[in-house]
Amino acid sequence: MAERVLYGYFRSSAAYRVRIALNLKGLAYQYRAVNLLKGEQRSADYLAINPYGLVPLLDDGGVQITQSLAICEYLDEAYPDTARLLPAEPAARARVRSIALAIAADIHPLQNPRVGKFLQAEHGASEEGKTEWIRHWIRTGFDALERQLAQTAGRYAVGDVPTLADVCLLPQVFSARRFSVDLAPYPTIVRIAEALEALPAFADAHPAKQPDAV
Repeated sequence: MAERVLYGYFRSSAAYRVRIALNLKGLAYQYRAVNLLKGEQRSADYLAINPYGLVPLLDDGGVQITQSLAICEYLDEAYPDTARLLPAEPAARARVRSIALAIAADIHPLQNPRVGKFLQAEHGASEEGKTEWIRHWIRTGFDALERQLAQTAGRYAVGDVPTLADVCLLPQVFSARRFSVDLAPYPTIVRIAEALEALPAFADAHPAKQPDAV
């Protein structure tokens, strides 16, 4: 069988999601680090396979896919006999996607390093100003997410089985802690995150456990 390769960066929330998904589905892979701080994502070799110059990228035996949620849904469809990331029931599946997209499309992009660099270079933001921007948008997203999870959560984000919603949630909680966001107002988010951290598939995907962690 052709090699499965994940291109990522240890601290990337998007790559973190895909590591969790691969672990949940029990799919072995080779990890190739792309150092975002050194600009390796802009190298000619990497841009040849991912013109967006971002991580992650999954090469599944020659099938190359970008964007973490697209990768996760591909894995769910290509390997349906392993743990499912999306429920079969339409309403539950929509709830899972709603939470995943709220994190991946609304919260996470505003804390992306590219945004912070632009704020500093073009608008004169200080380091603290950039960090407060990130905290503001995480808090804004978590305010709504906490209310949504109060309606959907069981042990995990939607019911009692980990789903794509949880795959997105834990990396975002990691980022919130990294930027010293006060999580006290979000007891449901914290409770779910703690339950997820006890699962090997999530724990083994943690940034500190990756080969390129520094």
